[in-house]
Amino acid sequence: MPPRIRLFFASLIGVLLLIPALALYRALSQRSDIWWTPPTMLVPLTDSRDRVEIYARAKPLNSLLEAGQVRLIDDTGSTSLAVREIGLRFNNWDRVRAERLPLLLAYAAACGAGAMLLLLLATGRLAYRGEKGPGVA
Repeated sequence: MPPRIRLFFASLIGVLLLIPALALYRALSQRSDIWWTPPTMLVPLTDSRDRVEIYARAKPLNSLLEAGQVRLIDDTGSTSLAVREIGLRFNNWDRVRAERLPLLLAYAAACGAGAMLLLLLATGRLAYRGEKGPGVA
């Protein structure tokens, strides 16, 4: 393969290799603590029953709150907590990670294929050798 064409294809493969490599780097270097429910969007205790149950001394927190058995002590005294005063924040990192896994695997496969093509091109394995006519061994 002529040096100009080899340089062209090497640079083309290198640029195309950067696209999934940068996307993979960005996805893997992202902070994992950003997937918490924002504090302004706390989930009420009654709406979170499908994801979490909280127990205190083997009793459900919801029933303890309804019975007025959970108290909050502060400078002004103690007050009984109500169900509406409890809010939960969820860490959705496990769900986000599971959703992003196929895309990350595709990026990794593209990086591997691009690196293999670049290696084959750099070592001259993709060089055009010309066709041999019939009967030529």
